[in-house]
Amino acid sequence: MGERAGELRAAIDAVRAACRACRAVQERMVGAALEKRDKSPVTVADFASQAIVCRSLARELPGDPIVAEEASEELRRESNKRLRDAVVEHVRAEIGAAASTEEVLAWIDRGGADAKDGRYWTLDPIDGTKGFLRREQYAVALGLIEDGEVVLGVLGCPNLPDAEGGRGALFAATRGGQARAFALSGGPEDGRPVRVDRIRSAAAARFCESVESEHSDQTESARIASLLGIASEPLRMDSQCKYAAVARGDASIYLRMPTREDYREKIWDHAAGKLLVEAAGGRVTDVDGHPLDFGRGPTLDGNRGIVATSGAIHDEVLAAVRRARGG
Repeated sequence: MGERAGELRAAIDAVRAACRACRAVQERMVGAALEKRDKSPVTVADFASQAIVCRSLARELPGDPIVAEEASEELRRESNKRLRDAVVEHVRAEIGAAASTEEVLAWIDRGGADAKDGRYWTLDPIDGTKGFLRREQYAVALGLIEDGEVVLGVLGCPNLPDAEGGRGALFAATRGGQARAFALSGGPEDGRPVRVDRIRSAAAARFCESVESEHSDQTESARIASLLGIASEPLRMDSQCKYAAVARGDASIYLRMPTREDYREKIWDHAAGKLLVEAAGGRVTDVDGHPLDFGRGPTLDGNRGIVATSGAIHDEVLAAVRRARGG
């Protein structure tokens, strides 16, 4: 696994544990989803996943801060006691220890670090909560950032088909290393390399985009596809599983077109996936062709939208994006 073997092993173990808990919640669909201020849902699995990953990293890498999506504030309300109890139950079941409610809530809040420089982890405990609720695609996404650069990424995709026709896959990459796919349940520890496809013309590409239209301007994506001569229907799925699809050649292009001018992407929605695609031989920029800047805090304040491709067609895709946007 190279010079970052210890960090990578800790990250893979943490994501695997979180994925097991997410599957356990999904099997029972425990508790109702809360609605956050931005109207997005959050479930028992979101909170349990974050608690498990933060606890695991605290044990293995106690000095590392974590910037994560969730906080325990809503769980602490008495009106949400049923949801809180379910979170604690699933965390206890996964870690095999009688953790107190306060310990579980503290693990969740360990993801509240105010970090934007130096070294820190960023976590989306469930990327694609709506996909999770539909029993479709979602991901546990964990990235390590150092001085504004993503240097390690792990994506756990519990519902994504694996190479053997089963269900569930885990992807990992380090900066300067090879992207690899691992069995979600464990097994061979060296994984197997994954590579983007080798197409040379965007007309032969397959699009990958969000299921939810509020996440990406699908009308604009359709215009871009037309400009590129792409006739096939887009592959629509939730979460950073789209990055995994590009990294292993299921799709050639992932577009996330801005739905409004003032929106900025969250770092935990892209850190792990961006590194995975690049390590697999692809390219990732914003819609203006700029590198993604992870050195500005929890949002990509210097960027607009996302263009991820298999690499050889990236400039062709960016040119179509500029034409579609009137630039």
